[in-house]
Amino acid sequence: MAERISAAEHEVMEVLWRESPLSANEVAERVAARRWSIRTVKTLLSRLVAKGALIHEAEGRRYLYRPAVARDDYVAAESRRLLDRLFGGRLTPLVAHLAERDDLSPEDIAEIEALLKELRS
Repeated sequence: MAERISAAEHEVMEVLWRESPLSANEVAERVAARRWSIRTVKTLLSRLVAKGALIHEAEGRRYLYRPAVARDDYVAAESRRLLDRLFGGRLTPLVAHLAERDDLSPEDIAEIEALLKELRS
């Protein structure tokens, strides 16, 4: 998937990563809190198909949609883009930035320490 997806498209992807295949109506039901019309949902689904993020297959008179990319792969690619764009591809400046702004809770620090300990083993 070369093209980035918007925040709205990401919400649709989250629905389909949790449960798929789904029809456009089923996706619309699951994002009902957004109060998007079925037309809006269908537009988002079409854009995601065009971007290669979703695939669809005909079932009678409707299409069923499923992710073409695993969530873990998407998260890895987006994380890499963020690191590359804002921190020169390095993780340490990101963690330092969060620590300097007091955005790391004691629980976060403990989890990072445990992860580092595990990585060293």
